[in-house]
Amino acid sequence: MSLAEDSPAHSSSSDGDDLVAFLDAELDIASDGEADSEEVADDEDSDNGDEDNDLDLKRVKRRKIELSEDVNFDVINSQSSSSVGESVQLLSGSSPKKNTCLHPGVYAGMCMRCGQKMDDESGVAFGYIHKNLRLANDEMDRLRDRDLKNMLRHRKLCLVLDLDHTLLNSARLHDITEEEGYLNGQRDALPDTLKSSLFRLDWIYMMTKLRPFVHTFLKEASKLFEMYIYTMGERPYALEMAKLLDPGDIYFNSRIIAQGDCTHKHQKGLDVVLGQESAVVILDDTEVVWSKHKDNLILMERYHFFASSCKQFGFNCKSLSELRSDESDTEGALPTVLKRLQQIHSLFFDVERKDSLEDRDVRLVMKTLRKEVLKGCKVVFTRVFPTNFPAEHHSLWKMAEKLGATCCNEIDPCITHVVSMDAGTDKSRWALKEKKFLVHPRWIEASNYMWQKQPEENFPVSQANK
Repeated sequence: MSLAEDSPAHSSSSDGDDLVAFLDAELDIASDGEADSEEVADDEDSDNGDEDNDLDLKRVKRRKIELSEDVNFDVINSQSSSSVGESVQLLSGSSPKKNTCLHPGVYAGMCMRCGQKMDDESGVAFGYIHKNLRLANDEMDRLRDRDLKNMLRHRKLCLVLDLDHTLLNSARLHDITEEEGYLNGQRDALPDTLKSSLFRLDWIYMMTKLRPFVHTFLKEASKLFEMYIYTMGERPYALEMAKLLDPGDIYFNSRIIAQGDCTHKHQKGLDVVLGQESAVVILDDTEVVWSKHKDNLILMERYHFFASSCKQFGFNCKSLSELRSDESDTEGALPTVLKRLQQIHSLFFDVERKDSLEDRDVRLVMKTLRKEVLKGCKVVFTRVFPTNFPAEHHSLWKMAEKLGATCCNEIDPCITHVVSMDAGTDKSRWALKEKKFLVHPRWIEASNYMWQKQPEENFPVSQANK
């Protein structure tokens, strides 16, 4: 049996469309008993002469339809997040207000509450929920407030997950090297560790390797978080990857955000996530794309399984696939970050705290935990920053401070660590003489990825060639 034969079947539909179909069915039931008889008659006459694609437009225009208050939307919420269910519920023509409509959003070019024709560019597009849906800022605020209350009631937070290099690694089939050729073989010939985590997707000319521990990670994280996928890849690719990660469709539903959903080029933003920023944690291997939400971000160590991935980031070394190796399933990046997520969740919902849940901010919890990583460390740098570059502006300096270290420009007796690229500098020799820790800059980076101070002996400094 080939890899392709074991891969999940692909499809172009999304859960957002399924939700809309469900709500349309509810709309038809409600309209039978509550719509104005003449209006319904007019719609029926019109339907006979139009294509099926016009049905959504007509339904939006049924202004007098009111769904009974006891309509059970729990069915929707069982399939999707409370916020997504709330958003799409508006498409069903929920009860109109007698006062002036505030136009909470636009669907198919019309206000989804009153049916008035609207500017297609008004509001923010939520194409991953439905391709024709846009929401106004006030409506997004309302939905986020409601979503927050629902999540807190169920003791959950929101987790936004990147795909590539965070949960998996993909390569184009034509980029597979000769040394990686064994990956194209029959599944029975593959190492046991690859049989359930490697997928050849011929219809998109890709091969994808899931990161070790990913299925356990998603299962455990889903108990504490409502999860989104957010990728800079195209939607067809994102949907294929979601099927590999979530074949039972129990974790993400319609919460799959792709490049086309972003409101700013080359940037990811929480403006298209229907969750309060104070309750959102982000996992991503790239910090620069989250320029406005760095306090929500846990930076992941990149997963480079394929040779093309190493080449993409300028690494002149053999990939995991070429070495026929992989990350640890128990001590790798995902089991490590799961522990951090569990810790964040526990501190956020700490019953000993006196403030209300709605006043708490996960960003402050994350900041507090980060400060504990290198607490008590006083570091000085040598041969790390470019000449004449302000040290305090360097990313490594800032990273060390976020982890709780005190950074200095000069040595003194209180220094605990000298961070160096060259064991031959004066400060490096001083560290050895005074029995201080002499570590490579990767020590700070590794501590940042692991959210735990790493053993100094694992990051030795060699003397640079003269």
